[in-house]
Amino acid sequence: MAGCAAARMFAYNASLCACDPGYYYYLSSNGTASCIPMPGGGWGDWQVGSVGAPRNQSLYFLEPVLSVYAIRRLTQSQAVLLEATLASLLCWIAFCAAARFGGRDPRGEKRLFRARYWVSRLDCLFDNSHWAGDQQVLRKRKTELGGTFSVASLIIFTGLLTVLLYQAIKRRSLEMHRVKPANAPDLLSFVNDLEFHISTISSMSCTQAVAPLTVAMGTPGFMDFRVVPLSTLFTYSCTNTSHGPSITLRCNGCRVPPRDHYVSWQFVDLLGQPATAVGFQFNLTARQHGNNQHMSFVSGTMNSDGYTDDVKLKTFRGRDSNVLKIQLFPQIYNNLGNLRLLQPLVQDFTQGSMFSDVSSLNSSLQNPRDGVVNTTLYISYLSDYIVEISNESVVGPVSVLASIGGLYAFSVAICLCLMSQCEARIKKLRDEDTRMLKILSKRRAQRNWDKLRKFVMYTWGLSNLDPSDRTCQQPEGSVMDSRHMRREAIRQGI
Repeated sequence: MAGCAAARMFAYNASLCACDPGYYYYLSSNGTASCIPMPGGGWGDWQVGSVGAPRNQSLYFLEPVLSVYAIRRLTQSQAVLLEATLASLLCWIAFCAAARFGGRDPRGEKRLFRARYWVSRLDCLFDNSHWAGDQQVLRKRKTELGGTFSVASLIIFTGLLTVLLYQAIKRRSLEMHRVKPANAPDLLSFVNDLEFHISTISSMSCTQAVAPLTVAMGTPGFMDFRVVPLSTLFTYSCTNTSHGPSITLRCNGCRVPPRDHYVSWQFVDLLGQPATAVGFQFNLTARQHGNNQHMSFVSGTMNSDGYTDDVKLKTFRGRDSNVLKIQLFPQIYNNLGNLRLLQPLVQDFTQGSMFSDVSSLNSSLQNPRDGVVNTTLYISYLSDYIVEISNESVVGPVSVLASIGGLYAFSVAICLCLMSQCEARIKKLRDEDTRMLKILSKRRAQRNWDKLRKFVMYTWGLSNLDPSDRTCQQPEGSVMDSRHMRREAIRQGI
């Protein structure tokens, strides 16, 4: 460890190297030493899960690339359906407005004019609700404005109906949480497999760990306080990881005890390996005994600046213990076959001895009395109450039908009100159907007259269309002239 020339590194005892507060010593595979900070960013990466947590973690590998939560929220929310409805409504109104202003043709020959006519044929909801003067008979009329608002009301109704069906299918039931007082038989029915993984972020190893031998139960100083061997409740193990030693406490088939538990362990100095830490990483899980399909968990990291206002980085070292308080409260999932789980939560973290400046840390590294990192796991059981979780249906067929009727009435009423206001304020819109039908009638009459002229020209000749020609002679090449020539030939043959 000679030559402490790396960044954020200092020498102590003239030949050993240590890192600044908030950094720990890391030796790579090629033998290069460096000081690196605590991974995970302190308190920012906590995850709390309940039933079915292993299945919900399948997409977490995409988080560095894209936000899975944002995509799920975008694709599964009702906002997408409402936005699609609004976009369709705006497109329809824009098309009708373009046809209205671009299809003005007194002769009725433009395609947009024909589009206006077919829009008026779509007036299926308001054909009996158009403007009528005083003492006028209300009759059925199909107008362009009525067709526009009829289709608009159907678009609004379809969009709202889609959202309603989405709610009926996706949220047909709500997860209800009820709290009831806990009796002793209810608590004894909770049999869980508990695992507590506490990793100390440091350059230490499991050779520096002093394994716990006992478990304290109850409240210190009271009559219910007991100390029992660790092996009666937990199985202890230690594993070296890339971020430091990981202490694992397992309890298979544990029942909810009426008292709190305290488990303590420590890391000590070895030659060339000081006992220092920059934070802790935890992963706590609970499964019902014999059922590995569902579990509840809490995981995350924490460092020394979690409960302080200053932003100074610190290193844990000293005799004062770092206390991690965990609470377990019982939950009964009636919607999953009466599944009984203990939900772990990390409620508090009490900091132990720590140093925030290089000089005090250097002095502590040279003091053998400070050569420990104490950690205490405080397990508190909230056994006074039990949370029951069940699914209750909130959407029935009668309520769905009633909602459909309300949505239809709402969409029709909105468009009817807008159409009435437009016809009341703009007088030109009151008889637009009459003007459009007159234009179409003139065009139809002109088309029929052109057909008649062609028939007369082909049958009687062009001179019959001239009122000044009174000779009554059939022009050459006409149908009547050809028939006359044929009769003359027959007579001559006779």
